[in-house]
Amino acid sequence: MTPTEREASGAPARSGVRSFTGTQLALLGSGFLVNLVSFSVYPYLAVLLRDRMALGMDQVGIILGLATFVQFAGGVPGAALAERLGLQRCLVIAMVLQTLGSLGFLAGGAWPALTIAALFLRSAATGLYSPSVRGYTVHGTNPDDRPRLMSASYATGNVGIAIGPVVGALFIHDPGAMFVAATVLHAAMAIGHALLPRERRDEGEVIEPLRRALHGLAVLPFVVTALTLYLYMHFYQFLSSYAEGRLPTVFYGAAMMGYSLLLAVLQPLLTRRVERMRYAHAMVVGFGCLAVGMIAFTGGNEITVAAGILVIGVGNSVLFLKNVLETLSRTKRSPTVVFGHQRLAEGVGASLSGLVGGGLYHLFETAGNLPGFWLAIATQCLLLPVIMLLVGRRLRRPAPEVAGS
Repeated sequence: MTPTEREASGAPARSGVRSFTGTQLALLGSGFLVNLVSFSVYPYLAVLLRDRMALGMDQVGIILGLATFVQFAGGVPGAALAERLGLQRCLVIAMVLQTLGSLGFLAGGAWPALTIAALFLRSAATGLYSPSVRGYTVHGTNPDDRPRLMSASYATGNVGIAIGPVVGALFIHDPGAMFVAATVLHAAMAIGHALLPRERRDEGEVIEPLRRALHGLAVLPFVVTALTLYLYMHFYQFLSSYAEGRLPTVFYGAAMMGYSLLLAVLQPLLTRRVERMRYAHAMVVGFGCLAVGMIAFTGGNEITVAAGILVIGVGNSVLFLKNVLETLSRTKRSPTVVFGHQRLAEGVGASLSGLVGGGLYHLFETAGNLPGFWLAIATQCLLLPVIMLLVGRRLRRPAPEVAGS
């Protein structure tokens, strides 16, 4: 029974976790486990690729940029596929691909090239899984309940992201055991997703042809999301390399855990406030916090890095949630397609972060001035949103009428 049906029948509305269905709770738990496995590896991919492939940071940046583009931008074809095959079926397919990817990471210890193949396979699997699981989570729910569901989805996912880096820190120098566990867990989750009920097709639901996959795109939230990920992913992709020799590995893992736990706690608390906040105000808070956090990293010690991570967590708590709520409110497309659009925006931003950021990091590393890298990113956090808004206003301004025409 959907929330609308409960209200129509006179049943009392419940709040909090008790209002979630068993399927929704299972999907929230799945989001936790998927992120736990993914982020036990992701923050250390730069280190893993360097160790296994003997690559320079500029080359690592290109690989990470392309892989994250596949992971995020794959949400658009992933959403289109989910609309046609069904959300539950695509969840199963994604978990099978994740299992194969974990096997590839395991075999990559003997055949290093398989590490890159596994990275792209798991990225493609995530591109399919993300819009499918989010679309399934809000399927058939009242629009008024979506902010709470999205906040809960982000929160449980962030708990997995929080614990993942700590697990990865324990195994990064001998990751074989971690990849064995990931293979077993992904296989078990594939079976679990196969047991989920098939979703019912909404009456009157229109499925656009593939050539119109971007139809109904909410342009401003798309651009803001891309910019958010472009700036934020410098922190997530390159801080691990910057921290080597400056910070103990366990401290870095604990700090990254604290970041994700902060998001898990703040986002549910801020849901209603962020929902009521003007978009421009959310951008000022979010991008301002990103700039302050990047500047803090220049200190290069435990206190300044922890402070930077804390401030960035506050900014992203606002930006991530506000972007998805704005996207849902500005388009008539299905939530699954909306989440696919969001993933594409995230992919554009994340891939640019790897491609541009890798070269920039290499430039400052060669010059022996890595703190300057974070100052360069902080400057972009302050300037790029302003430039984006000015360009957007100019494009929306109507052309003046010519007198006498």
